[in-house]
Order: sequence, then C-alpha cells, then structure tokens
Amino acid sequence: MLVSVLHSLLHLLTTVELGGMAAIFAEVALRAAKEHLTHEAYLWELATHERDLRIQRRTTRLLRASGLPAEKTFRTLDLGKLPSAIQVQMARLKSGTFLEIATNVVAIGKPGVGKSHALAAVGHELVTQGHPVLWLPTSTLVQRLLAAKRDLRLPQELAKLDKFACVILDDLGYIQQDRDEMEVLFTFFSERYERKSIMLSTNLVFSEWERIFKHPMTALAAIDRIVHHSVILDMMEVESYRATEATIFQQAQETNAETASLK
Repeated sequence: MLVSVLHSLLHLLTTVELGGMAAIFAEVALRAAKEHLTHEAYLWELATHERDLRIQRRTTRLLRASGLPAEKTFRTLDLGKLPSAIQVQMARLKSGTFLEIATNVVAIGKPGVGKSHALAAVGHELVTQGHPVLWLPTSTLVQRLLAAKRDLRLPQELAKLDKFACVILDDLGYIQQDRDEMEVLFTFFSERYERKSIMLSTNLVFSEWERIFKHPMTALAAIDRIVHHSVILDMMEVESYRATEATIFQQAQETNAETASLK
C-alpha cells in the first residue's frame, strides 16, 4: 500500500511539473519522521527545494541566452582600482533597481580601463535576479538591425530585442557607420527610450559622438535619449590595466636582462 502511494505521489508531482519535490520528497519524509518535523516544516523544505531548483534553472537559461562573457563578474573585477565614486555607483547598479525606471548606464573611458568588465559584472547580477539581459558588440547589433531592415523585418527584430530588460552594447566608439547603419542604431535607441534600459561602453566622450552619427543634430538627439535617464561611469581618469601590465612586464624583462649581464 505504501509503495503504491509513493508511486502515485511521484507520478502526481511529476505531472504537475514539481520535479524538484518529486526527486526528494521520500528522502525528506524519512528525515522528517526521525526529527519529528511538523507537516508545515516538511512542506516548507519541499517547496524551498523546488523554488531553488527553478531559480537555478532560470539563471542557467538566462545566462546562456545573454551572451555575457563568463569571466567578467564582480568576483573577478578589481573595484579597488576604480575611483570611490564609481565604486558607489557600481554598488547601486548591482541591486538592479535602475531597470525599474528604464535608466541607462554609460561607461566612458580609454581602452583597457575595465569598462566592459564593469558592465558585464552588472549584467551577471541582473541575470541572477531573473532579468533577461543581452550582451553584444555594438557593431554586431548594428549589422543585425541593418540585415533586418533590408529584409523588411526591422519591427520584428526590435520586438525580439524588446524582450530583454537590458541590452548591453560594448565598444560604441569603435564603429564607423554609414547613414543606414547610423539610422538603425538611432532607431534602436529611440525604441527603448524611457521603456527599457541600455548599458553601453565607449571610448568617446559625448562631444565626439558626431564621429559616430555623422550629423550634429542626430548625435545630439541620440545623446539626449541615452543620457536623459542615465548613470554615467566616468572612467576617463582611470589608468589602463593593460598598459600597467605591459609596463610591469617590460620592467621585469629589463631587470632579468640586467641580472643576466652581471653573471
């Protein structure tokens, strides 16, 4: 009789898609009996396990779809090398509350200062909170939108991107666009304006965005849509870690060469 009940319960839990509970209910039941747990405590353990399992699966699914660089997280980000003001901003962004009012984030700085790492680290935190995030180079987005426009499916492509609570565009300053490319990027900015967040990294200060959008008024309109509700991570004074590492490496080589010459 007991075996039949257990089998029926296993089937029922599986049928109603409570696989986490189905996997452990018998084991937890034995422990509950030994420890004299109440029915409520037993049910709480099963429900907690099911919740945690679903969160884990959701995080794995969102992370796979995000395209985020796996190694660029807060765990690997050296916040101590960033100015204290940016550290405070990063702590606030980590909470993910900026998504609630469609705030944008712009990381501005020279190459090698950690702009991409900072944005990716925030992206990973958003994923763990259950937010769908998309990371991609700006040039990749532009070509994706341009192809959609040529195939007369730009609205459909924008609708796909709209499913992401945050789109992270890496390296805005490295693209040199023609008119069509500029137009689709501007359209993307306009579509998300005051609705969904954009995070982007760039090596160009805003006064240089005309190099991207070619026309002063278009550049001004693009900046307005990005900056109106935004957090600016000003990293222009941060020293390039790649340059620092190269200097240290060069100094080490010179020291080794001098040591060898003295032998």
